[in-house]
Amino acid sequence: MSDLKQAIPSDEAPPSYEVAAKPISAPAKPLPLRAPLPLDLPVLNALRGKRVILASASPRRKQLLAQIGLTNLEVIPSTVPEAFPKSLSPFEYVLQTATQKATTIYATELNNTKLGEPALIIAADTVVVSLLGQILEKPRSETQHIAMLKSLRDTGAHKVFTAVVVMAPLESAQDPGYALQTSVEETTVRFDKEVTDDMIVAYVKTREGADKAGGYGIQGIGAILVEKIEGSFDNVVGLPLRVTLRLIEKVLDEAIDEEFTAFEDEEEA
Repeated sequence: MSDLKQAIPSDEAPPSYEVAAKPISAPAKPLPLRAPLPLDLPVLNALRGKRVILASASPRRKQLLAQIGLTNLEVIPSTVPEAFPKSLSPFEYVLQTATQKATTIYATELNNTKLGEPALIIAADTVVVSLLGQILEKPRSETQHIAMLKSLRDTGAHKVFTAVVVMAPLESAQDPGYALQTSVEETTVRFDKEVTDDMIVAYVKTREGADKAGGYGIQGIGAILVEKIEGSFDNVVGLPLRVTLRLIEKVLDEAIDEEFTAFEDEEEA
């Protein structure tokens, strides 16, 4: 026995009964996590303190833009009916819808005497397209919601298209008077074939997907339905950030170039 005791190093020996019986002190309270500093990019710094309008009521798009530092957004959704025919290709459908949102808000806010013209307008539209090419938007009832998710599970991969439109007014009155850049992002999503009908019904009853194209939110509980994606995750959420930031850069560069050209023309005159 003495040989065995000597074989166990003192720092690895089990605690005595007296030590083990003592109450364990509570761990120190963890310090709160500090929010990351905002992105220090010229294009974002140029917008600080200026009117930036999100032409969408989607809280998810607002949250995504806040992640890159656009926190003081004005949310002014377009009220014009989205009545483009579903016979359009998904690419054209989302692009025309997002463009309509942006140009409508631009027209109403350009001559805002109280707040002044906006420095930037961002609009987006997202649709889910089934394997058969059917454009799926927000479900209109619980029955339709359940059927929509079952169809996405049973028919294989589906696609998510998001169109992003960014506008900025130009200094000159030359037609059309604004800079506009657009892009359409595509992501492939595959539901897990082993998702049961009961799981789909349980998810529908959470109402998380009731206000979302395709009837699910991949950033929330809806992740339990998804096996994998190919492409941009935030595109499925509703706004591809990388693409949006690139469009903002292009629009502001165009506005700066136009202002510089107008200045040169005045100097020559």
